[in-house]
Amino acid sequence: MAAKLKVFRTPIGFHDAYVAAPSQKKALEAWGADTNLFASGLAEQVTDPKLMKAPLAEPGTVIKVPRGSAAQHLASLAKSKPPARPAKETPDVSSAAPPRPRKPRPRPNRAALDAAEQKLEAQQQALSAKVSELEDQRARLKDEISRLRAAGQKDQARLEATINAARKKYDAALDRWRADN
Repeated sequence: MAAKLKVFRTPIGFHDAYVAAPSQKKALEAWGADTNLFASGLAEQVTDPKLMKAPLAEPGTVIKVPRGSAAQHLASLAKSKPPARPAKETPDVSSAAPPRPRKPRPRPNRAALDAAEQKLEAQQQALSAKVSELEDQRARLKDEISRLRAAGQKDQARLEATINAARKKYDAALDRWRADN
């Protein structure tokens, strides 16, 4: 069974915002309110059937209804003019000395900024030089590793050939010995 809907109203600018919701909490959510407008007296439940008709036709939707016409809003403004500003006293030019022009403030000193930028540039150059040196060293080590591997493979092939020759010689000698025994 659906919850019974109630109609709630709160003023928003020149409008009243109506919403049909099952609870005050749901009405506050529909209005997007961060505070409890009901507790502060800024929102209320509506019981007038004429005012309830439109919100009950669209439950959960905020219906804005103007609170009076533009003419009524303008009529409610104060009829008086804003207070006039007091006139500035104008000095007697004939007796006063002409005002001295203001001396411009000196430009801020950039020395600290320039020094910091120079330190950064020097650090970046030193870092770049060190990285370049290490990259060169890495390239030399890579070449040396390649040469060592190639030499190692040659030595390994030579030693394996020596082992194979020695094994053939040993196997032949072993075969002769067995034949004699």
